[in-house]
Amino acid sequence: MSIGSNGKKTFSQGKLITTAIIIFVAFIGILIFSNATFLTIEAGERGVLFRRFAGGLDKENVYSPGFHVIAPWNNMYVYSVREQQIEETMDVLSSNGLNIAVDVTVRVNPSYDKIGNLHEMFGVDYLSSLVRPEVRSSVRKIIGRFSPEELYSTKREEVQQLIQEDLEKTLKRNYIELRATLIREIRLPDKVKTAIEEKIEAEQKALKYEYILDQERKEAQRKIIEAEAKAKANQILSASLTDKILQDKGIEATLQLANSPNSKVIIVGSQGDGLPLILGGN
Repeated sequence: MSIGSNGKKTFSQGKLITTAIIIFVAFIGILIFSNATFLTIEAGERGVLFRRFAGGLDKENVYSPGFHVIAPWNNMYVYSVREQQIEETMDVLSSNGLNIAVDVTVRVNPSYDKIGNLHEMFGVDYLSSLVRPEVRSSVRKIIGRFSPEELYSTKREEVQQLIQEDLEKTLKRNYIELRATLIREIRLPDKVKTAIEEKIEAEQKALKYEYILDQERKEAQRKIIEAEAKAKANQILSASLTDKILQDKGIEATLQLANSPNSKVIIVGSQGDGLPLILGGN
């Protein structure tokens, strides 16, 4: 009886231990399964799946926001596709070899449907491995075409547009969309900046003086033309005044004077030219 009781007791303990092990393993499996299989991709994100036993990286299928179930042995890489901003401060050389400090901001986001290609080539740290080096390369290349004076005064917008175009081509080939490129500041050495400002000020003064001289030349030309016009008019008028016209004008004036209370004696035809002679007056 005692042996049988011990056997039952040993069997019961072994069964209990086995059950506990099974429950523990199942619990661990559930934890692993739940963490690895059920995945939620948030708004503004996309996912790309790596199938460990079925072909590796699945570049054709991009997973949209929502709830997803994947096998526990596969990995889902989640990318933010929201616009991200990178700010760079760097020293570059101008066309004449002068060192210039430039602050640049770029805004980028991954191409939504090319997350798999981006992951294969650059990985989740693509901002550091791709975007930043390309920004630096493009800024140095474009600014190296211009002089400090052009960068400081007249060509800043053009430089910004050229950097945008150059960088956009490179990033697009690598599945990145460039939203904007902004030059926040260009800093020149103080001596160079002062020299440029003095030169610009001198050029403005020269333009002002040239404008004043031009206006004076135009005014002088206007007066000459006006004087020539008057002289020509007088010449034409003198040529048109005959003796008959002068006599008629004299008679008209005499008649007007005869009606005046100041007129006293009028002798008609007493002068050699036949015009009336007026004598006396108040």
